[in-house]
Amino acid sequence: MTHALRPIHRPAAPLAVTPLSRGMVGRTLFAFLAFVAVTLFALPLMAASSPLRLRGDVTARGDTLNLGDLVEGASAELAARPLFRAPALGAVGTIQARRIVEAAAGLGLTGIETGGRVQVSVQRAARRVGPPEIEAALKRTLETGYGLDAKTLSVRLDGEAPVLLAPVDLDGQAVAVDVTYDPRTRRVAGLIVLGERQASLRVVGLALETREVAVLTRSIPRGERVSSADLSLERRPRDAVPADMQGAPSLIVGQVAQRPLSAGSVLRSGDVAPPDLVARGDSVAIVFETPGVSLTLRGVANESGRLGASVAVMNAASKKVLQAVVVGPGRVSVGPVAPARPVLQASAVPASSDLD
Repeated sequence: MTHALRPIHRPAAPLAVTPLSRGMVGRTLFAFLAFVAVTLFALPLMAASSPLRLRGDVTARGDTLNLGDLVEGASAELAARPLFRAPALGAVGTIQARRIVEAAAGLGLTGIETGGRVQVSVQRAARRVGPPEIEAALKRTLETGYGLDAKTLSVRLDGEAPVLLAPVDLDGQAVAVDVTYDPRTRRVAGLIVLGERQASLRVVGLALETREVAVLTRSIPRGERVSSADLSLERRPRDAVPADMQGAPSLIVGQVAQRPLSAGSVLRSGDVAPPDLVARGDSVAIVFETPGVSLTLRGVANESGRLGASVAVMNAASKKVLQAVVVGPGRVSVGPVAPARPVLQASAVPASSDLD
């Protein structure tokens, strides 16, 4: 026979609250102070016991390399101790790992983990002032000291792209001082400096006046129109460009090549011309105008011509050939042969007209 089990219920005992004695408070306070003391004593030991590791390749920003530059994990006081001289500005050098370990041992540090490195590569950081900054400094001085227009100047420096190396913390604009310029030979020389001559480099070169010219970006066959995409503006030495060169793209775009033009060539005045508005064999409107007469006849162009050009046209009715001036697309104008004739009325047609 199965009976359902009932949980056993026991009356809950009342909670007993024991008041704190002075001895218990003293023991608790003593334990807390002991914990604080042990913690303060153990932290330096834990920091001192942190592993010392050889750093990888490093970059030096000053003249010397401190212990902290080469070894991580050292205390702040020891990390600031100088060990080796850094390479020259912009140069790269190496230090044997064993020499770093030996130098650290001299400071009382042992057990440095090298990670299998045999040597450490050290690069000296440097600010590089290249040809563009050097040229800009010379041009500013030539403008203020010699009255030259910096916008039309180009300075060609002698040698292979001179570079001024300076400490990375030496900021500010490069300045050209002690500049000399000979207008006859156009030779220029000067000293490029940073700061209070904390870094300097003497340079020489040739100062050339330049002109802005239109240069073709692609080859264009004869008779093809020039578009804005076919042109680029470049500054070329004034003496190296022809006197009749073209420099305003707005005057060139839409004109037609008069001969095959190669990419990279400087456009001259005869290279392009406005397009023909009248083509040989086209039907044209022949306009005859005087103060009292305005006539329009149909004709055929015997020649091609651009705006303002004189072309031969034939009157389609009389087959007479006339000399006319192109005044628009498919439109030419002829004037009276004898200006002394009486002015005709608009409704009158001369018995013998040159248009017939």
